[in-house]
Amino acid sequence: MTRLTPIFIGALVLMTGIASSGEPQSDVPDEARAAVATADRFFAALAAGDLEGAGAELDPDLIVLESGGGEYSAAEYLGGHAKHDAEFLKDAELAPARRIARISGDLAWVASEGELRVQNEGEPATYATAETMVLRSTAGGWKIVHIHWSSRASP
Repeated sequence: MTRLTPIFIGALVLMTGIASSGEPQSDVPDEARAAVATADRFFAALAAGDLEGAGAELDPDLIVLESGGGEYSAAEYLGGHAKHDAEFLKDAELAPARRIARISGDLAWVASEGELRVQNEGEPATYATAETMVLRSTAGGWKIVHIHWSSRASP
C-alpha cells in the first residue's frame, strides 16, 4: 500500500499555487496567526518541492507521525519521506474545511481538517484529511516540532 501524506492548510493555501475551494471554518485568534503562517509556509514550500524552504520551518527535533510510523528529526524527514510528500502534493487540489489554533506559553497547536483531491497511481482519489501541528516559539520565530497526519478515502 502506498503511504500517503494528505496534508492541508486553511485560507492562506491560495498563495501556494495549489487549487483550493471553499471557505474553511476558522477559529484562529490573533496571537496564533504567526504560528499558523509558519504552518502555511511549510506546506507551500513542500507542495512546491522546495525542501530547503520547508526545512526552514522545522525544529531540528521534529517528530512526524503518520500511518502508524514516524520520523524522529527534521533531517530524517527531509532526507526521506518529505520527497515523496512533495511529489504527492505537486498536483493536489485542497478543500480546507476547518482550522483551530491556540497558544499556550511558548507552544502553539494548529488543528486542521479538509479534503484532498489527488492522482494516486494514475487514478483520481479523494481523501478526508486531519492534521495537527505543534509549534514552539524560538528566537528565529515559530518552528514546527510535531506533525501528525491522518486520512481516509472519501466516497
